[in-house]
Amino acid sequence: MGSNIYSASLSGMNAAQYGLATTQHNIANASTPGYTRQQMVVTARASQATGAGFVGQGVDVGSVVRTYDEFLTTQVRQEQSQASYLSTYLSSMTQMDNLVADPATGVSPAMQDFFNAMNGVANSPESVPARQTVLSAAQAAVNRFQAMDQRLSDISNGLTGQIAGSVQMVNTYANQIAALNGNIKSALSMSQGQQPNDLMDQRDYLVNQLNKEIKVSVQQQSDGSMSVFVGNGQALVIDEKAMALQVVQSPVDPSKVNIAYLNNGKITSLQQSSLQGGSLGAYLTFRDQSLEPARNALGRVALGFAASINQQNQSGQDLNGVLGSGLLNSAAPRVDTGVNNTGTASVTATIADVSALTTSDYQLRFDGANYTMTRLSDNVVSYLGATLVPAPTVDGVTVNLAFGAMAAGDGFLIRPTANAARDIALLTTDPTKLAAAAPMRTSAALANIGSAKISAGSVNAPPLDAALQSPLSITFTSPTTYAVSGAVPAVVGDQAYVSGQDISYNGWTMQISGTPVAGDVFNVASNTGASGDNRNALLMAALQNRNLMINGTSSLQSAYSQLVGQIGSKSSELAVTSMAQDTMLNQTISAQQSVSGVNLDEEAANLMRYQKAYQAAAKAMEIANSMFDSLLSLGR
Repeated sequence: MGSNIYSASLSGMNAAQYGLATTQHNIANASTPGYTRQQMVVTARASQATGAGFVGQGVDVGSVVRTYDEFLTTQVRQEQSQASYLSTYLSSMTQMDNLVADPATGVSPAMQDFFNAMNGVANSPESVPARQTVLSAAQAAVNRFQAMDQRLSDISNGLTGQIAGSVQMVNTYANQIAALNGNIKSALSMSQGQQPNDLMDQRDYLVNQLNKEIKVSVQQQSDGSMSVFVGNGQALVIDEKAMALQVVQSPVDPSKVNIAYLNNGKITSLQQSSLQGGSLGAYLTFRDQSLEPARNALGRVALGFAASINQQNQSGQDLNGVLGSGLLNSAAPRVDTGVNNTGTASVTATIADVSALTTSDYQLRFDGANYTMTRLSDNVVSYLGATLVPAPTVDGVTVNLAFGAMAAGDGFLIRPTANAARDIALLTTDPTKLAAAAPMRTSAALANIGSAKISAGSVNAPPLDAALQSPLSITFTSPTTYAVSGAVPAVVGDQAYVSGQDISYNGWTMQISGTPVAGDVFNVASNTGASGDNRNALLMAALQNRNLMINGTSSLQSAYSQLVGQIGSKSSELAVTSMAQDTMLNQTISAQQSVSGVNLDEEAANLMRYQKAYQAAAKAMEIANSMFDSLLSLGR
């Protein structure tokens, strides 16, 4: 019986020592990231049968295990990935929001200054200083468009570096997880199945860090290793082998990078939209769904600004008495040839209708029989048929097959407005080139005796008629009919007259109202020597309030305001959802830590409990020793 007391006491002292060591380990790692509280698992030794019954023989330490809740740990990973995604997305959106909404750098004030200056020319069309002010304001607007586009381009270039950095972090974490898989398997085999708790904590911590970069799913294997998957199930870590992600040039858009999958030296393209969650997912989403559409929207406003001013200036007459020319460079759509194309085709694109432009990019494809054009913002497909002749127009963009032929599977990326803000430029510094006057003038013959009067007239919408400035006469043959001479093509026979009704020839429109008499004559001719004419300047100033954009629903400044509003709205939405996600993450972490975290008060109590247990076991051994000494003394 004495030996039983000895062995039971010793087992109790050993168990208390294990308990003290485990408690001390918990206290030491209370602030270690990813550490999971450990606890000792003990079992009673088998009792010894005696005549008086079964007598206990002490305690065995079965193992030291983590207080680990797999469900809560998985929940933390899911919430962490989304929180990281929203935080990164919000940070990027805020940077862009501050740029476009800043009144000191925004485009809207610059356009307003231009139209204010144009009103000044309308008030004094012969004033060269007023015209110079218009050109200075135009240059300021050009500078603002270019500067904002450059800032957006800088954000895009920086984003490429951030994507590369995030991919490098993903690969680093994958390699470390694979190495730990090997260490854990080795430790399990050497310890006869006892779990290497600290190694498993390190692996879980690395998986959590990886999950901040990109959303992952994990699968625990029976041999102790952990498999990690990304995207649509691509394996990133299997056993002790780590695959890798790689940054490659987009096969569709050479200005962008894509994420590819690298395994045994073979590169496989990934569906970019499948890379959800984490910072990497946020970078890709921000680039494709916010940054590029914003740059396209800015380019659309620049195109509208340049095209409308050019069109109106070309419809007028400058201070030298000739038809106006373009004032601003209007960039052509950018067309990128697919890197995998095998055909000989060269494709170009032109803007047919600025009002119909969207902020989307387009993919032109040929399947061997028919052509399609896909609007990438919503994947709406326009079927163009078996030929590109005549050149088809989709959303205001006309596609031209310049030469060669497309092979089956060939594609071209068409970006109608991507470079418009970058390439806008003032084409002249000569104030006399500003066409403030109309190129034609109307007059009534002095010998007219009727009460009819003729309006000043206006130029029809482009394209301009070659006969715009050709002289033309309208001679009334009766109060209700007139004959036309000088029209191109020639008008044969008398025309019916209705007071106030539009009369259009040679690319212009005017009205005659009142009651004419036979023999009354009205003339339309080139507007020579009309430096004080402000008709075209008034029309150019009125462009500010005309609905020129978005299918005739928005003015230039409204279109820009929509861009600012969309960015601001998205930023506000992300701010709210990111805050809510952070709250949800903190609650989930609190629930997980309530199970797995170290509570120093509890550990302090455990120290005292194990200390007392050790002292009690030692006291039992002391008593057993005293009893043994007493037995020995009986024999002396």
